[in-house]
Amino acid sequence: QVQLAESGGGLVQAGGSLRLSCAASGRTFNNITMGWFRQAPGKEREFVATIVWSGARTYYADSVQGRFTISRDSAKNTMYLQMNSLKPEDTAVYYCRFPRGTRWGPSDYWGQGTQVTVSS
Repeated sequence: QVQLAESGGGLVQAGGSLRLSCAASGRTFNNITMGWFRQAPGKEREFVATIVWSGARTYYADSVQGRFTISRDSAKNTMYLQMNSLKPEDTAVYYCRFPRGTRWGPSDYWGQGTQVTVSS
């Protein structure tokens, strides 16, 4: 059974940094696209960043472009999100997402979520 374990959230002042991790277990992943999403109170879950398992391509939401960096360690089956220059509007629960198949769908694997709070 696939499990995604997230860690690295916390409370940080505006301008600070955090690094989120998402460790996948129960299956070997390859040739897929993984990603990070976030959900702020009262808002819908939104896309943050994606990365191809090979690491060759990344894609970011406009709101985080230039501040966040997505990466992965294939040997550790782990994906990361380095967040710099954090802003109060980055406050949300952050989730990692891995596809159940080779493409994203409604039955994908999601992490449990990790809270990121940015104070002004």
